[in-house]
Amino acid sequence: MTEPVPVATAAQVRAFDHPMRHRIWREVSTGGATVSQLTNRLGTNKGNVAHHVKVLVAAGLLAPSHTRTVRGGTEQYYVTAVPRLRLPDGTDATRAMFATIAEEVDAAREPLVNHRTLRMTRVQAEALTRHLERVVHELEPAGEREASYGVLVSVYRR
Repeated sequence: MTEPVPVATAAQVRAFDHPMRHRIWREVSTGGATVSQLTNRLGTNKGNVAHHVKVLVAAGLLAPSHTRTVRGGTEQYYVTAVPRLRLPDGTDATRAMFATIAEEVDAAREPLVNHRTLRMTRVQAEALTRHLERVVHELEPAGEREASYGVLVSVYRR
């Protein structure tokens, strides 16, 4: 399991200030996608997606990958430049990320949302964090035809 890469530059933080760019980055991370594919998956227009992809590429968060020929044209695939990111504390980027997740949970049929406050030692919290990361990151993804599920895991000190 790779360690999260801190979002460090001003351009990267600004790129993640917009909820659509979070959606695009998460959608691309499932194995790469073209602007047309992202347009269909996210239910928005092609110009909007192309603009946000350009911002993510300029910030070094997405990278061009391979191309394919489709009906006489060429489509560019994009992939995530880093597999896992750590957002800076207290930024609009973090709020935008949670806003996109809240919209997805709100729109989902029968979502499981479980929030608890537990008293733990630092060692227990670190062990729980490692365990949850293993559960999420060691699960083998299903094929492209299967449904997509969001999973949010967080351990934080209050």
